[in-house]
Amino acid sequence: MTTTTTPNIEGRQIAQYLGIVTGEAIIGANMFRDIFASIRDLVGGRSGSYEKVLASARKVALGEMEEEARSLGADAVVGVDLDYEVLGAQNGMLMVTASGTAVKLG
Repeated sequence: MTTTTTPNIEGRQIAQYLGIVTGEAIIGANMFRDIFASIRDLVGGRSGSYEKVLASARKVALGEMEEEARSLGADAVVGVDLDYEVLGAQNGMLMVTASGTAVKLG
């Protein structure tokens, strides 16, 4: 499945727009506490552990979005947008959302 942030795919024609598709992943507070408690790889203000968790959440969100597109018969998702939001009463959760438009290519 081709997934892109651009509104089209170079060299391919969009034959049909199938609708908006989304995917979400939420990282809970316990995971944040565990990450911060075990940060031993903090170098130059970056945390490899934290970045791995965010990358994993992004991968889950994109995967869910692509799966929804497949269920519609899509060949690709265009115009993909990734958003990161803090949730919860004490901002103890992070949500990663992926959204785009499922399309059938010609």
